[in-house]
Amino acid sequence: MPRLVTGCPSSGSAWRSVIHIHPSLGCIFANARGQICQEANCGQDQTPIPLHHRLLLWNCASECDYSCQHVVTDQRLNREPVYLNPVHQFHGKWPFYRFYGIQEPFSVLFSLFNYLAHIWGLSQIRERISPSYPLRKYYLLFGYFGCASWIASIIFHTRDFKVTERADYFAAGASVLYGLYYAPIRVFRLDDPNNTKPHKQSLVRVWTLVCGALYLGHVSYLTLWSWDYTYNMAANIVVGIAQNLLWTGFSLHRYSKSGRWWQAWPGLIVAWIVLAMSLEILDFVPWKLMIDAHSLWHLATVGPTIWWYT
Repeated sequence: MPRLVTGCPSSGSAWRSVIHIHPSLGCIFANARGQICQEANCGQDQTPIPLHHRLLLWNCASECDYSCQHVVTDQRLNREPVYLNPVHQFHGKWPFYRFYGIQEPFSVLFSLFNYLAHIWGLSQIRERISPSYPLRKYYLLFGYFGCASWIASIIFHTRDFKVTERADYFAAGASVLYGLYYAPIRVFRLDDPNNTKPHKQSLVRVWTLVCGALYLGHVSYLTLWSWDYTYNMAANIVVGIAQNLLWTGFSLHRYSKSGRWWQAWPGLIVAWIVLAMSLEILDFVPWKLMIDAHSLWHLATVGPTIWWYT
């Protein structure tokens, strides 16, 4: 065991770090990545890193980072009198308790539920919808985009790196934009099943090019110009609202004509998602440092996904 570096008491881990405590900022590392912690624990007599952590690419620097976050958080939670806001974010994220090296276990678990919901939905499409049905390919693509986005989410919440974050954001953006791409094709039946209106095929081609250009521009802006979280969220919200309005109008029109409540399902699913979206906007300190608003947002989307495929 390397020497104990004065300044950071134990948090149930072998890792230590010299830190500075600030009442509003929490833990500020002596260096950007906890250089002093690394000097104490990452030399020749290095503190061992468990295999399951190393498999998920935890190294000495990230172990110091994680340990420091929880040392400071424990100190603030145990202080008398209690701080008004004892839990602070680090690097823009809450200090979650990891599980076998997984950084945000419940976000991973709930993302897995969504992925499985799409896998189930794809199986239903293949079993129940004839290959000759014109919209079948659009339904399948909806499932494929959904699966890809939730795989990226699982990877990102398992280990937060720059590359996994970007993959998650780009996959989620593609899934949301595909929802907008598909909505008018279904609502206005641009697929033209009877091939009686050739102009509809032209509209689909133009719409495909427009959506492809929008996605390419979105990714290019974030990659080449500015990695802007506010812009990214705003873009996804605008695209989501546009498709939600289409589905809501579609459901109201169909229900008013037939009176059959199941024809209002798309609108009800949209309403569910809109309510669930409040979890993404209204953040709060994670319960037991494990379950936060973002993970609950992932959980809340499982039900409407299953419902959509029915």
